[in-house]
Amino acid sequence: MAINSLKKYPLPLQSAREAKILQNFGDGICKVLDDKLQRHYKEHGADAPIHSFPIGVDPPRRRSRKLATSKPLSDTSRDPSDRGDGNSKRLLGDGGKEKGGRRKREYLPQKRTGGYAVLLALYRHCQIAGSKGFMFKMELQRDAQPLCDKSFTVPDLGSKYTAWSSVSTLIQKDLLMKTHSPARYSLTELGLALAERLESSERGSGSDRGVGGPPTVDLTEDEVEEEEDADEGEDRPAETPACVAQGGEVEPGLTISGKSQAAETQSRVLGDPLLPGCYDIVLCVDFIETTGGSSVRKQELGKELQRNGVTFDVRKLNVGDFLWVARERVAPVPGQLRPPAGKELVLDYIIERKRMDDLCGSIIDGRFREQKFRLKRCGLQRPIYLVEECGSAAAHLSIPESTLQQAIVNTQVVDGFFVKRVQDVKESAAYLTVMTRQLQKLYQNRTLFCRSREEEENPSCCLISFAEFNHGAVKNKCQTVREVFARQLMQISGISGDKAAAIMEQYSTVSSLLQAYEQCHTETDREKLLSSIRYGKLKRNVGPALSRTVYQLYWTPGPLS
Repeated sequence: MAINSLKKYPLPLQSAREAKILQNFGDGICKVLDDKLQRHYKEHGADAPIHSFPIGVDPPRRRSRKLATSKPLSDTSRDPSDRGDGNSKRLLGDGGKEKGGRRKREYLPQKRTGGYAVLLALYRHCQIAGSKGFMFKMELQRDAQPLCDKSFTVPDLGSKYTAWSSVSTLIQKDLLMKTHSPARYSLTELGLALAERLESSERGSGSDRGVGGPPTVDLTEDEVEEEEDADEGEDRPAETPACVAQGGEVEPGLTISGKSQAAETQSRVLGDPLLPGCYDIVLCVDFIETTGGSSVRKQELGKELQRNGVTFDVRKLNVGDFLWVARERVAPVPGQLRPPAGKELVLDYIIERKRMDDLCGSIIDGRFREQKFRLKRCGLQRPIYLVEECGSAAAHLSIPESTLQQAIVNTQVVDGFFVKRVQDVKESAAYLTVMTRQLQKLYQNRTLFCRSREEEENPSCCLISFAEFNHGAVKNKCQTVREVFARQLMQISGISGDKAAAIMEQYSTVSSLLQAYEQCHTETDREKLLSSIRYGKLKRNVGPALSRTVYQLYWTPGPLS
C-alpha cells in the first residue's frame, strides 16, 4: 500500500522525511528508507543520483516550500557549479555529521531569517560596553525584529510558526545556549564566530565575500520540535496591530502608518505600543473566586460586578485574585470565524482577597507568608490586600482575633502592601468597581509599551504582557537550586522574604552555605556566621538567634531534638 501511495506522488522525494505526508508512511518505514539512503551514499559516493528519469526528460523542480537553499549573504545569484549535485547538497545540508566520516557541512542561516536576526542581535548586544553577555527573550525579540522579514510574535497565515521558531535550530546546531528560568539566551563559541562573520557581511552591504563557502541547505528550518512549541507556547499569541488613536496625542518619535490590517499584522513587533483609544481596561478575576467553596458567596461577587456594569474576564491567575489588563481592540478578519486575540498588558495593580477565616487558615498552614512573597516578586509594583470581615464567625476561629489584626498591620507596615478592609462581598465588589473606573480614567490618554519582566527600569507606561506575567508566576514550575533554597529558608520561623534574599546574596545555594560552615574554625563561628548579614531597607542584622537556627538545621548530622 505504501508503494501505491508513492507511485501516485508526482514529484521526486529527497529524503524519507518528506514521504511522511503520504498515506501508509510512518516513522518505521521512513527510518528504514533513510538508513538505506545513507548506505547508498556510502557505497556510491555523495554525488550518486537517487532518481532516474527517461533520457531527455528534465527532473521536475523540487518544492521550495520544503527545501529552500540558503544563498550566500547579500547575493541573489547562484553558483553554476551547484546544479550538478543538487540532490546530495540537499541531503547534506542538515548541519549534522555525515556517516562514513565525511566532512560536516556548515549551517548558515539565510539572510533576514529568524536565525540570522537572532545571531546578529545577540552579537551586537555583546559588543556594547557593560553588556551582561546574555539577553532575555523579549529583549532579544525586540532587537532582532528589525533584522528579520518575518514577525517574531505573529505567525504567517496558515502557519503556527514564527521567526522565533528558528531558535530551536540554533540551539541544536550549538550556536545558541538557553539557560536559567526565565530563559537567558547567549552565543556559544561557534555562534559567536558565525555571528561575527554575519556582521562582517552585513557591513559589506553589497559584497558576498563576507561569508564564504558554497550555498548550504537547512533541512530543519521549517521543522521545529513539538516540545519547543509547548515550552514556548506563550511566545506566539495571535496578536494584531494597534488601531489608529481616537483622540489623544502620539508620543514624540511614534508614527501611525496607513497600512492595511493584514500588512500591519505581518510587520507587528513585540515592542509596538498600545495607543490611546485603542485598548480597554478589563478586570481579570481568578476562576477560584467564582467557583468552588462557598458557591453562593462567590456567585454573588460576579452578580454584583455585573450589576455595577463592570466588564470582567474570568481566567486562571497563577498569583493574586484580581488584576487589570489593557486589552487591545481588534477588528474581525474577513473569512475568519473569531477575531484575533489582542495584545494584553498587565497594569501595576494586583489584589489578593482574604476573608478573616481564610486568613486564619493561611497563617496556620504557611500560605500567608508564601503568598506575600510571591506577590512581591510577581513583577507588579502595587500589590493590594483586600481583607473581608466574616462577622460573628471571627469569634470561633482557631487564632485569636488580636493575632489576626496584628498580621494585617504587619502586612501593611512591614511588608509594604496597601491593605483595604471591607465588611462583605458587596463592599468587595464596590471596591473593585471603583478601582476599575479609576484605572480607566487614569490610562485613557496614555500610550502603553510592552517591557520584559526582568528589565530594571519600569516606567509607569511600560507594562508586562499577561502571558509573560502569568507564566512567570506559576507556583509549581520547574525550580532552580537557588529557588528551592529560598523556599527552604522561608519555611523557618522568623525568616521573611527580605531576610532570605539577604542570606542568598551571600550564599546562593545550600552547597555554598555548607562550604562556608566548613571553613569556620569553631562551633561559635558557625552559629554566628549569618548574624551580621543586613537585610531590608533599614539594613538590620539577621541576628544570632536566626543564625543559630539555620546553622542547626543545615549542619546538624542527625535528627533535630
